[in-house]
Order: sequence, then structure tokens, then C-alpha cells
Amino acid sequence: MSNTVLELKNAAIYQRESLILSEVDVEVNKGDFVYLIGKTGTGKSSFMKTLYGDLPLTEGEGTIVDYNLRTLKEKDIPFLRRKLGVVFQDFKLLTDRNIKDNLLFVLKATGWKDQKAMEHKIDEVLDKVGMKSKGFKYPYQLSGGEQQRVAIARALLNDPELILADEPTGNLDPQTSVEVMEVLQDISKNGKTILMATHDYALLLKYPSKTLKCDGQRVFEVVQKSV
Repeated sequence: MSNTVLELKNAAIYQRESLILSEVDVEVNKGDFVYLIGKTGTGKSSFMKTLYGDLPLTEGEGTIVDYNLRTLKEKDIPFLRRKLGVVFQDFKLLTDRNIKDNLLFVLKATGWKDQKAMEHKIDEVLDKVGMKSKGFKYPYQLSGGEQQRVAIARALLNDPELILADEPTGNLDPQTSVEVMEVLQDISKNGKTILMATHDYALLLKYPSKTLKCDGQRVFEVVQKSV
């Protein structure tokens, strides 16, 4: 089993006919914490969408958690997404049910059957993000930061090989952003691989790590100057 969780070689990323990023060469290895930065409109979201199968990869080579992005079929996408944990900026929680039922919904949708195993898994992931006592609450009863923690818990349900976090602190104030980052850092320290798109440069300074930047239709690694 190779150590490489994500690799793109000479890939071009398109949104319909528009070229968004070209000559993309990226490698993310098991256990890495990698930032993806860049101004709005430089292609961060398109890059992320290509990785979880929302946009097709039509040029170059790309593999993610042992799936070939060039030959990815529509029917493979749910299986790919089981091996990825995706965290969005706007949480995407189901508002008509409580937190436990939100997580239960995902487990059932991804083929879990055993009630006890599901309950155990839900407790485990909520515990990891410090939300174990809030499982009975509804999303509207939680703060933005708490909702994002639940979204991270949801991303952990199927023990993903890679977590894609697309602007996970984008809707949060600075203090809450740090709290959510602490959760992601803990998960990373436990060996999970995380690729996080962000435009919050304060977080990069506080938690320096490998950084990729989208700019001028390119993605390149930035060497962080020691502060």
C-alpha cells in the first residue's frame, strides 16, 4: 500500500469549458496536513470539487485514495466519498433532525446495518470533536463552531483515508476558527491526512504546515518563512 493518498500529475482542471488550473502537480502523503490557499476565484473550490468527484478530471493524471480520477465513473463516486471525509464551509447539516440522527443518516446511507455498532461509532466521533453531550440537540440550537465540529465528526464516520476541508472556518469568527482548527490538528496528530482550503492566513501562521497556493491558474508549494 503506497503512502501517497493524493497525486495529480500535469493535471488541468476545468469548470465546463473554462480552464481553471493547469499543469497541476500535487502529492499528499499519508498523515500530511496540507493547506490550499489562494484568493477567491483562483480555483481552490474547483480543485476540491475535482478531488471528490463533483468535477471530472479530463486532462493529466490523478489518483485519490486509490481511485483514478480520470476513469472515475458516476457509480464509483459514492464509494470514493466513503473513503474521503468532506467538510464544507456551510456545515450542510440536516436541520429537521438532531445531531445523532444527522450522523445516523450518513451511516445508514453508507451501508451500516448494526444498530449497536452505529451508536458506538456516533459516540466515538462526537467524543473526538468534544460534542458527545450535544447529540440530542438540533443544528439550530448549536453555535456555528459547534455545527462545524459536528460536520467534522460526520466526516470521520467512515474512517476516511483523507479529509477534504473546504474553507471549514470561512463562516466562523477568529476565536471559533482556532477552536475548530484545534479539533482538526488533534485529528491530524492521530494520523489522519487532511487537505484544507482556507483564506485565513492567521491560521497558517499559528499552525504552520505544508502549503499549496492557487495563483495564475497554477498550484504550487509555498515555502513558509519562519516567523
